[in-house]
Parts: sequence; structure tokens; C-alpha cells
Amino acid sequence: MLFIVERDKNGLIIEINQVEIAIWINSKLWFLNMNGWLYLCGMSEKFTNHMLGLQLPTDPRWVNIAQMNIEDILVDHAYCEQKAASSCISLIVQYPDKKDLVDMMTPVVAEEWSHFERVIEQLNKRGMKLGKQRKDEYVIRLQGILKKGGGREEQLVEKLLMNALIEARSCERFKMLHLHIEDEELKKFYYELMVSEAGHYKNFLSLAKSYMGEEYVSKRWKEFLVEEAKIIESLEVRGDRMH
Repeated sequence: MLFIVERDKNGLIIEINQVEIAIWINSKLWFLNMNGWLYLCGMSEKFTNHMLGLQLPTDPRWVNIAQMNIEDILVDHAYCEQKAASSCISLIVQYPDKKDLVDMMTPVVAEEWSHFERVIEQLNKRGMKLGKQRKDEYVIRLQGILKKGGGREEQLVEKLLMNALIEARSCERFKMLHLHIEDEELKKFYYELMVSEAGHYKNFLSLAKSYMGEEYVSKRWKEFLVEEAKIIESLEVRGDRMH
């Protein structure tokens, strides 16, 4: 949990705000609290990655290569959204008895599918085709982090944390595209999706903690982050993959 402390000119504390999540956008750090989105300036990009939990930032070369291969990025992105919707549907089907999960995942399914439709729209505008699905080495490697065995809720938490991690990395990649690509329409597009992914990341973590508790989930989440950093470091920097 993060707290933002506001002080007066004499350094005395005048307000303390509890913050749920933070995102770096256009040289401003946006915080989500119970009153909505607020922003503060002058915070570093490294701090943003810390707020998402990511241990290793994306290689900065990726966004430059991606911009030169935007058709491949859009195609891969479309399939990422399709898989995100399918993953949420799978959770609902596997755990229909968990009302809080069903209630939270149902609108996420609709939102992820709408993202798929929006990516297809961007492809069509540019005279591009969807093309075949590519092998997702990142997600395949993430699946190797998952613990085998354990109780039903423990397995559910593993799946929720994996989804949270994918959303966090996607949020970071969307931020890079928003900040650095030249296409103005896509800059706005990826800004909107970045904010959405940040919300999904928070939802998955919140659900996980409701099933196995703060202490267990925080410990396991740190283990996920360490292993994910190793995966990112070992993967080739490619401009035809979103992850």
C-alpha cells in the first residue's frame, strides 16, 4: 500500500492520501485513489515500474523496433487481447462458485474483447490483415512459474497472479508505445489501453489477496516478479511481439 503525504510550506503534514495504483503518463505520475485519478509531476520512470511491481524494465530498443513493425505489433496485440478474454472466461468456468470472481471477471471479459475489436479496427484502417497467431514465448515461460499441486484456492491464486503479471507488463509496454511512437492515433489508443490494463492488474491482485491473504500473496507475488525479470532478460528483443 502506498501513501502520498502532502506538506505545507513549513514542512508540516496537512494531508495523507492512500493510493491504490500509479501510472507514469506524459511526464506526470497519475495516482488512483478512492476519489479517482490524480497526478503529481517530477517522478521517475523507475518509480513507475516499481509501482507496477516490475523488477526489470523493457529494453528501450523494443519500442523503436516495434514502431518500424507496427503491423506485426498490432497483430500480436490482437491475439493478446483475445487470450486475455479467454483467460477470464476460463476462470469463470473453473470457479463458478466464487461470486466475487464471477462478478469482477465478467465485465473484464467484455472489456478485453472490446480491445480485440479495437485492435482489429486499427488494422483495418491501415489496410492490414489479422494474420496467423504467433507463438507467445513470454506466456509459455510464465506458465513455468506456476506451482503444481496445492489446494483449489492456491491454484486459483497462481492463475490470478500470472494474469496480474501479464497485465502489468502490458501496461508498461502500452505506456512505451504511447510515449514514443509517432502515430498520433495510436498514441491515444495505447494511452487508453494502458489505463485499462492498470485497472485489471489491480483487480487480479485484489482477488488473489481475498482468497489467500495479504502475507501469502505478497510473498508469492515477489517470487513471480523475480522469475519474470529473468524471463524478460533472457528473451530476444523483438519488434513483432507485444511481450
